[in-house]
Amino acid sequence: MSNLPFGFGLPDPDKRGENEGGGQSGGDAFNQLGQMLSQLGQMLSQAGSSSGPVNYDLAKQIALQKLGSSAGGQIGFAKSGDSDSAVRDAARLAELWLDAVTILPAGANTTVAWSPRDWVQKTLPTWQRLCDPVAQQVSGAWVEALPAEAKQAAGPLLSMVGQMGGMAFGSQLGNALAQLASEVLTSTEVGLPLGPDTTSALLPANIEKFTEGLELPNSEVLVFLAAREAAHQRLFTHVPWLRQRLLATVEEFAHGIKVDTSALEQLAGQVDPSNPASIEEAMSSGLLEPKTTPEQQAALNRLETLLALVEGWVDVVVSDAIGDRLPGAGALRETLRRRRATGGPAEQTFATLVGLELRPRRMRAAASLWKLVGDQHGTEKRDSLWSHPDLMPTAEDLDDPLEFSERLGEQSQIDDLDPIAELERTEQDEKSAKDAPKDDADGTDGTDEDKA
Repeated sequence: MSNLPFGFGLPDPDKRGENEGGGQSGGDAFNQLGQMLSQLGQMLSQAGSSSGPVNYDLAKQIALQKLGSSAGGQIGFAKSGDSDSAVRDAARLAELWLDAVTILPAGANTTVAWSPRDWVQKTLPTWQRLCDPVAQQVSGAWVEALPAEAKQAAGPLLSMVGQMGGMAFGSQLGNALAQLASEVLTSTEVGLPLGPDTTSALLPANIEKFTEGLELPNSEVLVFLAAREAAHQRLFTHVPWLRQRLLATVEEFAHGIKVDTSALEQLAGQVDPSNPASIEEAMSSGLLEPKTTPEQQAALNRLETLLALVEGWVDVVVSDAIGDRLPGAGALRETLRRRRATGGPAEQTFATLVGLELRPRRMRAAASLWKLVGDQHGTEKRDSLWSHPDLMPTAEDLDDPLEFSERLGEQSQIDDLDPIAELERTEQDEKSAKDAPKDDADGTDGTDEDKA
C-alpha cells in the first residue's frame, strides 16, 4: 500500500520545522510543554462522551472548522437559490436523457446542491462504517502487542490510551474529510454510495472550481455531472445487492489489516523520551506500516473489478444519453475518465483514510465490455446482468470481452429473464435478509453480501 491508513500518517511538515534549527531555551521548552498539556486537557474534555475507535464528533468539528463558512457556490449565479435551481434543472434534463438509454428507472427522489460542509455532515455515517474496522484493527494491534503483565499494570491507563487513539484517528479523519469535501464534485464521485439513499447531490462550489480550466460552459459541465450522478443513483437504488457488496468488500479489506507487532521493540529502541522529534521520526519510519495479506489482496481485486464495472457502465450510459447534445461532452468524458482512473485528490484521501486506493484501474476495459454487450445484445440484456451478482462479468471477462459477449449470447436464462421483476425480487430478498435476526457466530446471515 502506498498510503498509510489511520495512525500511520506522515508528520505535519509545519510542525516538524519547530523541532529543527536553532533549538529552544529551557523556558521556551517548558512553555511549549505547558501548552501541549493544556491542549491535551481540552481534547480529553471534548472526547469525554466519545466511544468507539474513532472520535467522530472531533472529526466533524475539525472538518467543519477547516471548511469555514463556505456556502456552496453559485455556478455563475448571484444567489444560492439560483444555484439550487440550476442543479435541479440539470438533473431533470439528465434523467430525461437517461430514460432513453437504460432499463433502470430513476433512482433519486431528490436532487440537492450541497456545500462542502453539507457533504461532510451527510456522508459521515458512511465514513464511520468504512473507517471503524481500520481504526479498530490498528488500535487493537497496539494493545495486543503489550505483554500480559504490562496490560495488567496499565489497568485504567489503557482506557485513556484508547481515548487518545480515538482522538488521533478523529483528527486525521477530520483533516482528510475537509480536503476531500473541498474537491469532490458529486456524492458518488469516489465510486461508493456515501450519501443518503435515493438522493442525488452535486457540489456547485467545487464544480465551479473544476470548470475553470476546461474552457467549457458551466451549465454544460453541470448537466454532464448531473447525468453521472443520476446514473450512479440508478444503480445504487435498483441493484440492491450492489451497495452492500461494495461497502462489505471495503470492510473485508479493513478487517484484514495486520500490524507487525514485533516491530514495536525495534521502534522503542529508536525513541528518546526527552526528544519529541525522535518519536515523530520513529512513527513515520514505516516500521509499523500494515502489510497487505493475501486475503486483503483478494478483496482488493474484487473491489477494483466491481468499481470498474460500475464506472464503466456509468461511462457508457452517460455517453449514450448525452450523444451530440453537449458539444464538449467528449473532452469532458476523457477528463473525468483520467481523473477517476489515475487517482485524483479523492482517491488519495480515501487511501489515507481506509488504507487502500479506491481506484477502478480497469474502467476503460469495463466500458469496452458494456459497450460491446449493448451493441451486440441490446440495452435490456446488458442492464439485466445487474439483476444478480452471479451474472456479472468477472476480472477474467474484462481481459476478453468478446468471449464474454459470445458466451452471453448462448445463455438462455437471461433471454427468459424479466429484468425489472428480477431486480424487485432481489431487492425483496435483500430486505428480508437484512430484517432477519443474525444468529451466526460470526454475525453474518449467510447472504451473498457476507460472501463478498
